[in-house]
Amino acid sequence: MDRILLIDKPAGMTSHDVVDRVRKIFGTRQVGHAGTLDPFATGLLLIGVGAATKRLSEYVGLDKTYEATARLGATSTTFDPEGTIVEIPNPKFQIPTRDDVENALETFRGRYDQKAPLHSAKKLGGKKLYELARKGTATEDMRPTKRVTISELKILSYEWPSLKFRVRCSSGTYIRSLADDIGRALGCGAYLTELRRTAIGQHLIGDATPLDKLTAD
Repeated sequence: MDRILLIDKPAGMTSHDVVDRVRKIFGTRQVGHAGTLDPFATGLLLIGVGAATKRLSEYVGLDKTYEATARLGATSTTFDPEGTIVEIPNPKFQIPTRDDVENALETFRGRYDQKAPLHSAKKLGGKKLYELARKGTATEDMRPTKRVTISELKILSYEWPSLKFRVRCSSGTYIRSLADDIGRALGCGAYLTELRRTAIGQHLIGDATPLDKLTAD
């Protein structure tokens, strides 16, 4: 009963939804996770069951690896497909070349000061930012800044307006914010359309069990 599970989270579920499902499968309330994934995202989620929940803190600070797809030429209020999408008219920018994209990515490799999305669980004055954003009272200057480390940022494919990339980063990095920052650097806007976490430290998605295949055995 006491174990760390590697789960492949499907899209459309919160990390807490996965915890609830595991609780039902194993018949225990003592279940937790090490690091959330947004509902639209898929991929590796580390779940602790029983006494193993006490070990989850060992995994929270590990580097993460993702494969992501950004849609250039538009922005989203949430930096992902769940927000309000605004198309940027072509006359306002030149379609970036692959070299343009590579030069933009270079500015984010290493350490950089990243702002959290307004639609995030970061707290300001005891209130979660997404609560303020939904009320329309959140402003750009409320976004908290954190220094993050991008140890790998590589183009996997690029054909306008779709940019697929792999990123390995420090814990606490928002890939949604990175996509938005890339769009700002290119001058054309961008938001994340797909996100898949493929590794947490040395733990790989290839070793994970799809949630719908998980049993107590």
